[in-house]
Amino acid sequence: MDGERAAAGGPALLPSGRGGGGGPADFVALLPPEVSSRIFSDLDVESLCHASMTCKGWHRVIEGNDRLWRHHCLSVRAVCQREIDCDRGNGYSWKITLLRNYWKSKVKQEWLSGKYSTIPSQNSLPEKSMYPMDADTWGEILEAELER
Repeated sequence: MDGERAAAGGPALLPSGRGGGGGPADFVALLPPEVSSRIFSDLDVESLCHASMTCKGWHRVIEGNDRLWRHHCLSVRAVCQREIDCDRGNGYSWKITLLRNYWKSKVKQEWLSGKYSTIPSQNSLPEKSMYPMDADTWGEILEAELER
């Protein structure tokens, strides 16, 4: 039946998982860990966090794979190098370091790119344009503004 469904252009179901629930099986349970990790490595940070909450099996694979988090953390490091290096130096895992700096890097990048250069007053700033940042970070932002 699954072959017929696939031949007819419909999705083929994976074999049923343990427990006889009748639904499609969990691909993470069927594939070698390195293949599952490779699939998860194609997800962006938000999707990876959502996938981690899907089920216990996915959570275990995602949470236990430092390489998944390291990849994203290094891309955030391009914007927040000082913060990432400090957190890693203090012994934080790649995941915790990423979670501590992800939104900060997004906001900082928007400020550095000049997205808010033409804002007439603080009341005109979008809600997510602010994030707690240290004096050095604000110094970088001000220097970028002065160069524009």
